[in-house]
Amino acid sequence: MEQKVINHVEALLFGSGRPMRLSEIKSILENTGLIVELSEVKRSINHLELRYEGTSLEVNEVASGYRLQIKDDHSQSLSSLWNEKAPRVSKALMETISIIAYKQPVTRGDIEDIRGITVSTRIIRSLLERNWIKVSGYRDVPGRPALYVTTKDFLNDLNLKSISELPELPEIEENQEKDLLPQAI
Repeated sequence: MEQKVINHVEALLFGSGRPMRLSEIKSILENTGLIVELSEVKRSINHLELRYEGTSLEVNEVASGYRLQIKDDHSQSLSSLWNEKAPRVSKALMETISIIAYKQPVTRGDIEDIRGITVSTRIIRSLLERNWIKVSGYRDVPGRPALYVTTKDFLNDLNLKSISELPELPEIEENQEKDLLPQAI
């Protein structure tokens, strides 16, 4: 494999600032005069993964493609470089996005049934603005409520390739048979 192709792939991953698909990398390389196969682009990425072992960088595959990023081990030392504070994520927002991620597609009513409390319009708007969720359609019932699903941006932000990589939900123990009152006294 040509070092030139590896270097071009590395430059694209470094300079893009976002995940890139193999086909996108191939297309950009071909526009610059480098004719490569998808398998050669993938081998270049594999070579870069090996090159970055033991360094502060890594090539990571997420839902939207591959990206060059700093390893999580170094995030604490970098936090002082950026003055901007990440937007706070409330408990209600986390509960809402969790329900959408695990039960998608869901309506606002479904979320409210699971949470047992009304879902704020602000929370749905915030998730839509972050591009963590999108409307995938409408349920065929009176009122035609919107069906929400997670997006690739949500997966990218969590460093996931697919929704199946989310951790398993814990089993809920049924305590109906146990009398909890004697334990409380």
